[in-house]
Amino acid sequence: MITTAQIRGARGILNWSQGDLSERTGISSTSIGSIENGLTQPRANTLEVIKTAFEREGIEFIGMDGIRKQNAFIQTHTGTTGLRDFMDHVYDVASAYGGEIVLFNAKPANWIKWLGDDWLKMHSKRMQDLGTKIKYKIATKDGEQQLISKDFAEYRWFPEEMLTDRAMYAYGDYLAFVNFEDNAVSVVVLNQAEFSQSFRVLFNIAWDNIGKKLSGAQKAAVNE
Repeated sequence: MITTAQIRGARGILNWSQGDLSERTGISSTSIGSIENGLTQPRANTLEVIKTAFEREGIEFIGMDGIRKQNAFIQTHTGTTGLRDFMDHVYDVASAYGGEIVLFNAKPANWIKWLGDDWLKMHSKRMQDLGTKIKYKIATKDGEQQLISKDFAEYRWFPEEMLTDRAMYAYGDYLAFVNFEDNAVSVVVLNQAEFSQSFRVLFNIAWDNIGKKLSGAQKAAVNE
């Protein structure tokens, strides 16, 4: 588990106040202050939530007292919890910076299986609430009817033979690779702005030249 000194140090590196950490973890500023001052012995899961919030921003914890900020780094997430953590990060970045988000090779059934309907509804609502702050594009197979993000994203259909159970996600400075298997899911996230932007360029070329727009009738059929 991380130490109180590491929590203070990580906040300092990121220039976060206790309030900033509170917003990103759901833990009250008062509780964070008590933890940092040694007035409260936090539970292990509380420290894990705090640790995860820092790691999303590139903080690496070393031993019992070390921390460092990596400019280019890789994170790996696994299982339902890991996939939800990844989607939380997508939302956090979108909320903070907005911009264009692209997802290639979306297979909605995979996301429903691993995230669950209720969690997906919550995520869709918060993404929709970002409004015009984001521009979201999703490439999925020709004829796909489960457009689970249609309330905040534009879809285009791609030839099914171009798609697999591996998805690629570009958002902010991040490029993510999502691998769905029968009994496992994993996400590898690369924090590298140049790679993320290069993928967007390639995605948009395919979007404009291969992707098939849904007609009004097709959109109506999907929305029923």
